[in-house]
Amino acid sequence: MVKLKEIANCFELVAPMALQESNDNTGLLVGNPDAEVASALLSIDVTEDVVDEAIQNKCGLIIAHHPVIYKGLKKLTGRNYVERAVIKAIKNDVAIYAAHTNIDAAKGGVSAKICEKLGLKNTRVLQPVTGQLKKLVTFIPLEAVEKVRESVFTAGAGHIGNYDWCGYNIEGAGSFRGSELTNPHVGEKGKVHYEKEIRFETIFPGWLQSKVVQALLTAHPYEEVAYDIYSLDNALEYAGMGMVGELPLPVDEKEFLLTLKQVFGSACIKHTALKGEKVSKVAVCGGVGSYLLNHAISANADFFVSADFKYHQYFDAEGKIVIADVGHFESEQFTKELFYEVLVKNFPKFAVRISEVNTNPVFCF
Repeated sequence: MVKLKEIANCFELVAPMALQESNDNTGLLVGNPDAEVASALLSIDVTEDVVDEAIQNKCGLIIAHHPVIYKGLKKLTGRNYVERAVIKAIKNDVAIYAAHTNIDAAKGGVSAKICEKLGLKNTRVLQPVTGQLKKLVTFIPLEAVEKVRESVFTAGAGHIGNYDWCGYNIEGAGSFRGSELTNPHVGEKGKVHYEKEIRFETIFPGWLQSKVVQALLTAHPYEEVAYDIYSLDNALEYAGMGMVGELPLPVDEKEFLLTLKQVFGSACIKHTALKGEKVSKVAVCGGVGSYLLNHAISANADFFVSADFKYHQYFDAEGKIVIADVGHFESEQFTKELFYEVLVKNFPKFAVRISEVNTNPVFCF
């Protein structure tokens, strides 16, 4: 048995809530955080059929990509599928958790899984997250430098690209004078003291701030720790929406379209006019990706694989790129695999079941 809050905390380390879009509603939507569950059902959507499947298989938790409660509920009268699904879940003690735009934007998220399925190499984020990066500056006595650095890095600071433990150190001298109420680590109360110190700087994502600061305060020997935190405009390169990568070998456009049909199981792929060129670089985005079209073009991608393009948005390709709309559900179907990987890695004895209910509301004749 695992507490719901333990599962939620685990998912929010992988896909931090800070990465969700402002209008999204991720996290634990139904259920008591302190309740324990023995198994989970993984799905893209939460419908009445999915709740029935959870009940039949004695799954106390549904983890879904799309939040069943999205626009907010003012009444629970069973007038639509959302209210009926929530009522049924509550009556049968089935909790519901959603990871949506936060797992879209997370490192190794939805678009990264698409890249994996298509065999893309040398991948990077198409639209990196901004406004989430922060810098920590603090001052450490020489004998405690390594202890403090290790503590802060272990808390999640110091990651730049494929490197970790990234920081800058410069030696100087700090001064202070403690009052009669102090118990200084070095020096004497009431007297000005000069101490050789290292000015230490590192960066961290904003959602780890409390954890990083706590690690600093715990490891630092001073009674009062001096530190600064700055908000940075730099992009968080490993997190964000969409990805772009390269195929192992260039392929014909029609051959690539057939590959897309096979990989995504799409009955029909809507696309713009082919350019008559080989496909080498591919941009992808799970779900609604039309807003990233210019990013895909700027990345010199040959194809942009996503979903939910409107009629006039196809004109925006302007012969510079081929848009391939594989379908919303189809583009996000592999999210269930992401959920499975997170749970199996972190809770190896926890029972996990992938839903067999096809919740795709779109059919092709």
